[in-house]
Amino acid sequence: MTTFRPEAGPGQPPADSVHPRESRPDAPTSVSRLNETIHGFVERWGSVWVEGEITSWNVRAGAVYGRLKDASNDATLSFRLWSSIRARMTDDLRVGDRVVACVKADYYIKGGDFTFAVSQMRRAGLGDQLERLERLRAQLRAEGLFDPARKKPIPFLPHCIGLITGERSDAEKDVHRNAQLRWPHVRFRTVHAAVQGDRCVPETLAALQTLDADPEVDVIVIARGGGDPQTLLGFSDERLLRAVAAASTPVVSAIGHENDHPLLDDVADLRASTPTDAAKRIVPDVGEQRALVSQLRARLTMRLTTRITHDIAQLEQLRSRPVLREPESLIAGRTQDVWLLAARGRDLVDRRVETAASRVAQLRATLHALSPAATLARGYAIAHLHDGTILRDAAQAAAGTALTVTLDRGSIAATSDGEVAESAAPATRTKL
Repeated sequence: MTTFRPEAGPGQPPADSVHPRESRPDAPTSVSRLNETIHGFVERWGSVWVEGEITSWNVRAGAVYGRLKDASNDATLSFRLWSSIRARMTDDLRVGDRVVACVKADYYIKGGDFTFAVSQMRRAGLGDQLERLERLRAQLRAEGLFDPARKKPIPFLPHCIGLITGERSDAEKDVHRNAQLRWPHVRFRTVHAAVQGDRCVPETLAALQTLDADPEVDVIVIARGGGDPQTLLGFSDERLLRAVAAASTPVVSAIGHENDHPLLDDVADLRASTPTDAAKRIVPDVGEQRALVSQLRARLTMRLTTRITHDIAQLEQLRSRPVLREPESLIAGRTQDVWLLAARGRDLVDRRVETAASRVAQLRATLHALSPAATLARGYAIAHLHDGTILRDAAQAAAGTALTVTLDRGSIAATSDGEVAESAAPATRTKL
C-alpha cells in the first residue's frame, strides 16, 4: 500500500492533518482526489510579498496572466491578476518593470496548474533587463542606427529570399507558404539557427554573414514565432544589431507577434509584425499585380480614347469654321484691298517721279545758266596763263606772255602784246 503524504512545510500542520488518500495498485486514487488533496494543502499557505521583474504580461478577458523573474538568477513564477484587482492599481505596468507583489499560491484542481494569485502589485523600479535595453536603445538611436534615411529599400520582386529561422519551425512554414501563395516562382535560401538561448546570437550572426555574402540573395528575413519576452532577448543583442545595420543586403525583422518589439525591429530595414506579415510585405501578390496591370491598361485605354475623341471634336469644330471650310473666301475678301493698295502705290510712285523729274529739270536749267560753257557759247573766251591761272587783269599778261584762250569750241594758243588802251581795245591783235 502506498500512501500519499505531502510533506509539511515550516510552520505548517503535520501532513496527516491534510487527510492523505491511501492508494495501492489495485485501488488507485483518482486524479481529481489527488488534485483536491494538493489544493487543500496549498490553500493553507498564506500570502507573501515577492519582488521580481515582469517578463510576461498577457491580458485575456480583462485578467492578466504573466510571469515574474528573480533579479539575481533565472528563477521564475507564474501569476494571475484578476480584472477587479487590476482596476484598483494606479501603476501602468508592462514587461520589464520591477515590481513588488502580494501573492498567494493557488492550485487549479481541474487543470492541475500551479500559479500565484496577486492581490496587490506596484512598481518597485525599472528592471535591470529593461534598463539595459533602454540604454542600448538610446545609444543606437544617437548613433543613427534607427534613422529611416539609413534604411535600404526592399526590392519590389525579390528573386531569392534569404531566411534565418529555427529548423522545422512554424515561422519557416508560414514564410514559405505565404510567399509561394503570392508568387509561386519565388526562391528561398534558408539557413537554420537557434532562435533562443545562448546559441541564438552566434548562430544568427553566422547565418546573416553567409546570406549577406551571397550575391543571389535580394533580401534577408530573420523570423521567429512569438514567445516570452525573455526568450526574445537574443534579438536585442548589440552584436546582432550592429551586424544587421552593417549588412549590404536589406534585412527584414519578423520576430514574434504584433506586441513583441525587440530592438532588431528598429535597426532592420523593414519591420514585419509576424513571419506571415513578412512574406506578404516583401513578395507581391501575383493576382493583385495582374489586376493592377489590367486596371492600368483600362485606364490608359480610356485616357487615349478620351484624348482622341476630344481631338477629333476639336478638329471638326475647326473644320466647321467658314474660313477653313472655304479658305478662298479669305483671299477673295482681301483682293480688293490689295488692288487698291497697289493702285495707290503706283500713284504715289508716279507723283514722286514726276516731282523729281521737274526738280531735276529746274536744277539742270539753273546749272546751265550758271555754267561757263553758256557764257562761252555767247562768244566770250577765257584766257589762261601757262599754269592755268585765269586772267582777270591785263597787267597779269606782260608783252610776250604765252596764253591759252578757251573758246566755246576748243582752245587756241596766243602771245600777249602787252596792255593796250581802252580806245584801242577793239583793234588789239592776237598773235598766233
